[in-house]
Amino acid sequence: MDNLVLSKELLSGLAVILTFVAFAPYVRAIMRGETKPHVFSWFIWGAGTTVVFVAQMSDGAGVGAWPIGVSGLITIFVAFLALRKSADLSIVPLDWFFLVLALSALPLWILTSTPLAAVIILTIVDILGFGPSVRKAYHLPMEENVLFFLLGALRNGVVVAALENYSWTTVLFPAAVGIACVLFAALIAIRRLAIRLNV
Repeated sequence: MDNLVLSKELLSGLAVILTFVAFAPYVRAIMRGETKPHVFSWFIWGAGTTVVFVAQMSDGAGVGAWPIGVSGLITIFVAFLALRKSADLSIVPLDWFFLVLALSALPLWILTSTPLAAVIILTIVDILGFGPSVRKAYHLPMEENVLFFLLGALRNGVVVAALENYSWTTVLFPAAVGIACVLFAALIAIRRLAIRLNV
C-alpha cells in the first residue's frame, strides 16, 4: 500500500513537472510575440480548471488533483498575460458566443448537488473554451504551439494515472481535456501543412 501511495505521489510530481515544462516555453513565446493565445479561451480554461480541482479534491482525488490545481493557477496567469500583452485582439462575434456560453454554464456548478455534476458541467465549459482558439488556429495556425498542447495531453494522461480514487468525478476532466488537446494539436499541424502546400 505504501508503494502504491509513493507511486501516485511520483506520478503527480511528474505531472506537475510536465505542467511547468509545457508552460515555461509557452509563456516565453507569448512574451516574445511568437505565440498569440486567445484570451477568451484561456480565461475560460483557467476558471473551469480551478473549480474542477476543488471538485476533484472533494471526491478524494488526492495527489492526482495537484497538477490540475497548479495548471489552473498557471492558466489564469496566461489569461492575464495574454490580456496584458494584447496577444490576440482578433475577437469576432462567434468568440463572444463561446465566452457567454461557457460563463453561463459556470454558475450551474454551484447549483449542483454533487461534485460529478459540477465536473460534467465544467468539462463541457472547458471544451467550449477551445471554440475561440479553434477558430483562430484554423486561420492563423502559426500563432499556436503544437508541442504545448501535446505536452498538455501527456500531462493529463499522467494525472489520470496519479489519481488516488478513480471515478467519473476524478477522471472525466483530465481525460476529456487530454483528448481535446490532441485534437487541437492535430488541427494546428494539419492547417500548417495545408498552408505550406497552399491547399
